[in-house]
Amino acid sequence: MIEHLSKEIASKDGSIAGIPENERLESNRRLAICSTVPYFSRVATETTPPKKTPLFDEHVKAGAKMVDFGGWNMPVQYTGIMDEHHTVRNALGVFDISHMGEILVSGPEAKAWLNFLLTNNLDQLAAGECQYSFLLNDRGGVIDDLIVYQYANGEYLLVVNASKIEEDFAWMERHLRAGVTLENKSDEFAGLAVQGPRSVQLFDRFFEGKHSRPARNEIKAIDVGFTELLISRTGYTGEDGFELFFPAQYSSKIWHVILRMGAEFGLKPCGLGARDTLRLEMCYPLNGSDLSPERTPLESGMSIFVDLQKPEFIERDSLIEQRSAGIQSRLVPFKMCEKSPPPRAHYPIFKNGRQIAETTSGSLSPTLGTGIGMAYIPTEFARINEEIEIDIRGRRFRAVIEKKPLHRK
Repeated sequence: MIEHLSKEIASKDGSIAGIPENERLESNRRLAICSTVPYFSRVATETTPPKKTPLFDEHVKAGAKMVDFGGWNMPVQYTGIMDEHHTVRNALGVFDISHMGEILVSGPEAKAWLNFLLTNNLDQLAAGECQYSFLLNDRGGVIDDLIVYQYANGEYLLVVNASKIEEDFAWMERHLRAGVTLENKSDEFAGLAVQGPRSVQLFDRFFEGKHSRPARNEIKAIDVGFTELLISRTGYTGEDGFELFFPAQYSSKIWHVILRMGAEFGLKPCGLGARDTLRLEMCYPLNGSDLSPERTPLESGMSIFVDLQKPEFIERDSLIEQRSAGIQSRLVPFKMCEKSPPPRAHYPIFKNGRQIAETTSGSLSPTLGTGIGMAYIPTEFARINEEIEIDIRGRRFRAVIEKKPLHRK
């Protein structure tokens, strides 16, 4: 497969062979990416047209419905959210994740600076591994949730949410220290997420058994002749899968090879609509909805990714104080108890006739066949099996707080 792929793509683009070897290896080294990060934040952009990924034309040709998500023109669905959701749960789906941002951090003080900037502990991160973490504002709220990848030579790559690229980079520049270099590489590469229980079969078929699969949260650079495919065992669906990254000029060709080879495993292209329902069933938070500058990671139930034992990071003291005082509300999942329209974000939540919160996310769960969602509920009510009411279009429907995740294999 590797030799075939190299010939198939190189033969259609004469510029590939003309890339100098040192430039090819350097660009690949700097763009080794792994990403389980949420794929978009619902932020409207009225003054500028939405950006396009390198695969925009392929999505249009395939009949995808395109929607502006967080300033990017992205496919929300092809054959339908329900069909694509079940395809990922039962077989195999592929998502365009080329809109994600990549920020390279290097220099002798890179590790110490990142440990100050982020909530997780980079001392626990080995070379070739990924780590989920948070970038906090000066109130302890979440600017962004992101993935850190460590190179063997002590360089780091941050994979950030698409709508947060400029904001994240500006915040990092504001806190930049001597001995640290920042580079925004977000425009240079494309990415695909191959997700589903048959993903390992496609991996083995793709590489003809010549390469072992990366372990969970690890990444491998695999040479396919004309470039390296950077493949991580990560995803945002709750299914096994891989995310692969490569120079943008190869996007459409690699896209078609993946579609063709994945056909025997039931692979279909999938849009961000199914990606949203898949992540919501797993209770993975979405930046801009479930995560926000007004909420801390402790409130969102993500304290496992916050190392308060570190001697210093931005707003560490605020989080310690919040934990000591007691968390006033927590992000919890809920499931509708009765037939109802699907819940959406910002629907009022009632308990004992009094509004206590509003939903942050909501949808119909294709797997469970009922409405699900998440919300920040006052701690006194944020208990498993606690009943609440969701106001949907002026009518209140019963729901119950559930244990994470909502979907279990």
